[in-house]
Amino acid sequence: MRTPVLAFATLMTALSGAAIAQECGTDFDAWKQGVAEEARAAGVGETGLRALEGADIDTRVLARDRSQGVFSQTFIEFSGRMISDYRLKHGATNMRKYASVFDRAEQDYGAPASVITAFWALETDFGAVQGDFPTLNALVTLAHDCRRPQLFRPHLVPLLTLIDRGVLPADVKGAWAGEIGQTQILPADYLNNGVDGDNDGIVDLRNSAPDAIMTTAKKIQSRGWIPGQPWIEEVRIPDDLPWEQTSRTNKLSVAQWNQWGVTRRDGSPLADNGQTAGLALPMGRKGPAFLTYDNFEVYLKWNQSFTYALTAAVLATRLDGAQPYDPRSPEQGLSMEQMKDLQRKLQALNYDVGNVDGILGTNTREAVRQEQIRLGIPADGWPTMDLLSRL
Repeated sequence: MRTPVLAFATLMTALSGAAIAQECGTDFDAWKQGVAEEARAAGVGETGLRALEGADIDTRVLARDRSQGVFSQTFIEFSGRMISDYRLKHGATNMRKYASVFDRAEQDYGAPASVITAFWALETDFGAVQGDFPTLNALVTLAHDCRRPQLFRPHLVPLLTLIDRGVLPADVKGAWAGEIGQTQILPADYLNNGVDGDNDGIVDLRNSAPDAIMTTAKKIQSRGWIPGQPWIEEVRIPDDLPWEQTSRTNKLSVAQWNQWGVTRRDGSPLADNGQTAGLALPMGRKGPAFLTYDNFEVYLKWNQSFTYALTAAVLATRLDGAQPYDPRSPEQGLSMEQMKDLQRKLQALNYDVGNVDGILGTNTREAVRQEQIRLGIPADGWPTMDLLSRL
């Protein structure tokens, strides 16, 4: 029988600071030797080290990492494709089928069934599509590559530990970015948050739905989930707001939003729950509108894409019985090439928008807001041809 997963915190105390600082992009064999030394110092035995010896760069992973065109879609496009009838139907079925497991998950970790199920649906269609990329090669590739090594390097030794202990086979497969199992958990989370949900002595996130549900709940808790509190609420907004104060990150009291004329979708006043919330306008002030509460930040810690995070949050509300959101009539956005042109212009104005990739990420959206404020137009963070022509 495979040994149960041990706490990642215990493992990390053994790591060498110098080894963690191993640089990306250096000679691959020498770099891999540095990983092996770090792994050995952390207690990884010969089984894990042999697996590392056989690991190699996967060019398919690099290609995927460079071309995440899905995130160039608008929120309406992306959410319309991802919040499908299939996922709603099978999500409801699974919430009933595993009701007792979800009850335990919420009792132990505070994460509601709908929130867990939304991630389960979006990540793998409830375990049906878990990926066919060799996980070790994927993580070696992304950790050695210099685009985002800080995201992937910390997961290499945990993966080797899981392999060494027999929790995972050396040839385990998953998503191109190194995630494993039915809700696509990265190896450090597998170690740190793995829960044996079916009490068989094994944490198997690939084949056991109870293990995946409980582990996902614990991961959500670890990212700061506050039990019993909302995450988003669809709202109606007036045409005139102090736009410079309206952003997702500028949390204001519900009483303030009420005062400015923001209402529930049906036009009734917002329930003042004593919390603060930001206003999320994924496609500007004429598109769909949501108040986002503190729990929404957990979605962004799961996936840094605002479009993905908001889609997951909306799907969770749908699984709880909410009606489809109102897309309203947003202004025409920019094409990918126009967005790249905008990003170059923003860079020339000394804004840090990251890579010129045509994707409306957090930095680009905030830069757009600042320029809208400077130009005296409503600062809703949605770039249009009018804004592009003014820069």
